[in-house]
Amino acid sequence: MQNRYQHLSYLIKSFRKLSLLLGLVFFSGYLQAQNISEFQKEFQLNIQPSTSPIVLDGILDEAVWKTATLAKDFIKKYPNNIGAPKQATEVLMTYDDKNIYFAFKVFAKKEQIIKSLKRDVGYEGSDGIAISLDPAGQKTNGYIFTLTSKNVQSEDELTTETEEKLSYSWDTKWTSATKMYVGYWIGEIAIPLKSLRYNVKQQFWGINFLRGDLQSNEYSCWTRVPPIFKSYDLGYMGVLNWPTAPPKSSLNKILLPYITGNATTDDENKKSLQNKGNIGFDAKLTLSSSLNLDVTINPDFSQVEVDQQITNLTRFNIFLPEKRAFFLENGDLFSNLGNYFISPFYSRTIGLDKQGNAIPILLGARISGNLNASTRIGMMNMQTGAKGSYSPENFSAFTIQKRFWQRSLIKTYFLNRENFISAAELKKNPMDQYGRNAGISLELANNEGTKEAKISYHQSIKPTINNNDAFFEASAARTINNWRFFGQMGNVDKNYYTDMGYVQRIDNYDALRDTSIRVGYKDVYANITKRIFMKNGKIGRIDFSLENFVVFNADNSFSEYETGLNIKTDFRNSSGFTLKFNNTNLNLLYPTKPGDGIPLPSGTYKYGQFNLMYYSDMRKMFSWNTMLTAGQFYNGSITGIGAGIIWRNQPHLSFSLNAEVNKIELPKIYGNNNLILIAPKLEYNFNTKLFWTTFVQFNTQTNNFNINSRLQYRYKPMSDFFLVYTDNYYTDPMLKNKNRALIFKFNYWFNL
Repeated sequence: MQNRYQHLSYLIKSFRKLSLLLGLVFFSGYLQAQNISEFQKEFQLNIQPSTSPIVLDGILDEAVWKTATLAKDFIKKYPNNIGAPKQATEVLMTYDDKNIYFAFKVFAKKEQIIKSLKRDVGYEGSDGIAISLDPAGQKTNGYIFTLTSKNVQSEDELTTETEEKLSYSWDTKWTSATKMYVGYWIGEIAIPLKSLRYNVKQQFWGINFLRGDLQSNEYSCWTRVPPIFKSYDLGYMGVLNWPTAPPKSSLNKILLPYITGNATTDDENKKSLQNKGNIGFDAKLTLSSSLNLDVTINPDFSQVEVDQQITNLTRFNIFLPEKRAFFLENGDLFSNLGNYFISPFYSRTIGLDKQGNAIPILLGARISGNLNASTRIGMMNMQTGAKGSYSPENFSAFTIQKRFWQRSLIKTYFLNRENFISAAELKKNPMDQYGRNAGISLELANNEGTKEAKISYHQSIKPTINNNDAFFEASAARTINNWRFFGQMGNVDKNYYTDMGYVQRIDNYDALRDTSIRVGYKDVYANITKRIFMKNGKIGRIDFSLENFVVFNADNSFSEYETGLNIKTDFRNSSGFTLKFNNTNLNLLYPTKPGDGIPLPSGTYKYGQFNLMYYSDMRKMFSWNTMLTAGQFYNGSITGIGAGIIWRNQPHLSFSLNAEVNKIELPKIYGNNNLILIAPKLEYNFNTKLFWTTFVQFNTQTNNFNINSRLQYRYKPMSDFFLVYTDNYYTDPMLKNKNRALIFKFNYWFNL
């Protein structure tokens, strides 16, 4: 009981501090919010219906294109916002009862740069265009559709928390065509209205158009998006006005069945050749104009690309991103409930055991979308099967997120993992029976997104645990011109469990006793970033970033302090370099073993490092990068050297090779360590339907050498045949086989 009073006292003190900060941030933010309508008045388009059918052929000979509203005079966004784009872009739009249409005229004097013909690679790094849409007009969620000059399509969902790099995991059918002319190219796009969630009573949508001009190394937008924000930021869209209510879309009903087969050997577990087959399906049903139901029966993810390995030099586990499409669509509803270090929901806990081995998923269902213009909801339930001694589990997730004002949110959630373990196992490990989490978060932001604040409280529920089981955080951010200030503080109790998520540093490994110990902590993080744009010369922009991260133990004793200075320079020819300085002061609680000798003892360690990375002009057919890390490491030193090359014979062939060696040298009794990571990748795009990718990774840290080769044939839109070969070996003993498999998968997209 005393612990709960101490925790409540901490929350009250933290809330008082945050309330003062919120008052300072939002007093001026309220006044500034009155000007958002003035911004949108400058960027308005009136769409008119088409009176005749439109043929997508890259030839604008339909009568409607002669009278359609024109969007032009794009504004430069990258590498700086000084002056107009070197090459112009024009956009026309219209609609009928089934589709909304866009026609782009993209001026280009030289040969287009296309990095790939594969779908869902985006337009970044290629000459292309994009449409960002906010059909709800609420600046909280929307869509982006991208198209390159070679008619390569990509699409994704947008939220206020969309990361800098889009995943392009959301899929829907739409059609397009491109045609090259002397001095420009035409791109025509038809997006089915039934693939968008919107309210027919909403007569204005948020809209923006984006252009990637790799010839000039420029990115531009139709609206004036501040350089420090993403081009597709929902807060800086213009307005698309409908003359009447948008056409009512039909229900979107999709069935995606699959059949798969595989032949596997598993020398690691002494299993001979086995042949298996499987069937299953995904289904999507539009429940309303803004709410979807997704169902999966016996899903298979064998075609998903392998994880890209990295060298981990920290004392804590790393968490690789989700790549399975079923969990990514509308995934922000669940994945953005915490922060970078702590996530109550991490979808990779579903269908994988604690060692990362696949567990069969029997079925799952998800309802997600908008209940109304200001309320989003997400409900998901997944049932896994047994595998060996691993028991079946059920995973449930529920969240409701209410928007108020313009871009502010209140989020609530409940998560539950139920393990159907036997009575005997339950008696041995009672905490394995279930894990539950609930929380509430208040996220405030002004219309432009230049002022943000967040306060959250999370509670975990586990058998036999009744105290020290919560997580609290508060943060605030302010953007002023090209400055950004961010601060965050949090408190994690040692008994805060996330059975459906992760806490990055709560488990501390004791290398001497070969066990992990849970330690609660408090952290404070601050970051200041300044972006400078150069008007003339070879440099386009320079980013300066200063950050501090301080951690205290649960008893308020000092744990760790890290400060860093980052300098990133982008040249106008797309090359650049990054320079980082880090200084660490660590009170190590438990012995750790970075070398091959005895573990380092607990105690105080102070060390500093620097990192330099350079990358060449990425637009050229041959480009390269290099990296150097040097400095102290605990009571020893570290030297890291990395290099990479990319060779392209656009747009068909691409070959890359990345290699990294980190040499750790400690006093003799603690030993040394050489961590080697080599990763070549070969990709050949025969056309926009047939792709072959081979990825090889040699990683001594994980003692694994992996070969993954995948052939994909997209014989119809959204319908694929995959043939995948994967092979795993030990790096020590060298090239001793672990397992291998040959897999095929065939699926077909039915629009019902």
